[in-house]
Amino acid sequence: MDLDQLNFNHLFYFWRVAKLGHLTRAAEELHTSQSAVSTQVRQLEERIGAALFVRERRRLVLTDTGQLVFAYAENIFGLGQEMLGRLQGRAAGITRVRVGSVATLSRNYLENWIRPLLADPAVVLTLESGLLEGLVARLAQHQLDVVLANETVPSDPDRPLHCRFLGSQPISLVGPASRWAAQSLRIPDDLDGADIALPGPRSALRSQFDALCVSASVSPRVRAEVDDMAMLRLIARDSGWLAVLPEVVVQDELRSGVLVTVGRSTALAERFYAITTPHSHYVELLDRLLPASRDPLHGKAATG
Repeated sequence: MDLDQLNFNHLFYFWRVAKLGHLTRAAEELHTSQSAVSTQVRQLEERIGAALFVRERRRLVLTDTGQLVFAYAENIFGLGQEMLGRLQGRAAGITRVRVGSVATLSRNYLENWIRPLLADPAVVLTLESGLLEGLVARLAQHQLDVVLANETVPSDPDRPLHCRFLGSQPISLVGPASRWAAQSLRIPDDLDGADIALPGPRSALRSQFDALCVSASVSPRVRAEVDDMAMLRLIARDSGWLAVLPEVVVQDELRSGVLVTVGRSTALAERFYAITTPHSHYVELLDRLLPASRDPLHGKAATG
């Protein structure tokens, strides 16, 4: 079948059915009859020469061919939605920038990274937070322009992505100045039995820290495991325990003297990445931000 034989209206109806998994819901969304939607999908199947759905109970499930066609339809119509959004923004004299951020990323890091966007009166920023896989799925569907993460994504030939290294931050052991101002501890050697707050088990930082403790046969007394960096910041500030986290998370408390850095380890670092799709038509402002690879804490080139 040649491209001029492909009916994009058929493909669009198939795409909506595949997204919703149900003919009736697709018909309601498209303001047409179920039989009309079914006919469109059947005609696409005839053109392709293969079934796109099988029925399992009351739901339509994609066949292997259907999954392949759906992946391409996601790109085709996702890019169409992206194009319309860009054109609408341009007509209104604005630039829309859609940023996803993993929930475990430091809010201070994120705020510092997006500051140029906030300072531009022509930019409308959309900011989403969530799990990496969900954000990457939305990126692949052209619903986000960039995802900021503190881990890389696995290579997948069916979902090509660009993962750009932005820089890294040292991980520190911090504690209340009232108790730790004049003390220094080695990580992990001096932490056996110490009350400590840590990033949650899903965090790449936690994996690094746990590996160090196991190698040194050290067992801190874990008092809190926290995925959200904003909450870990509050615990570090108010609990009286030691905490392991990037200094950018508690930059204000360190500057004010409420917290002090008690120890550092060259074996611990948080790395930051910007994830985009290869064909993303993201705005020029992101093109200027991404290659800079700045350290948002100190305003200088980040080390990796």
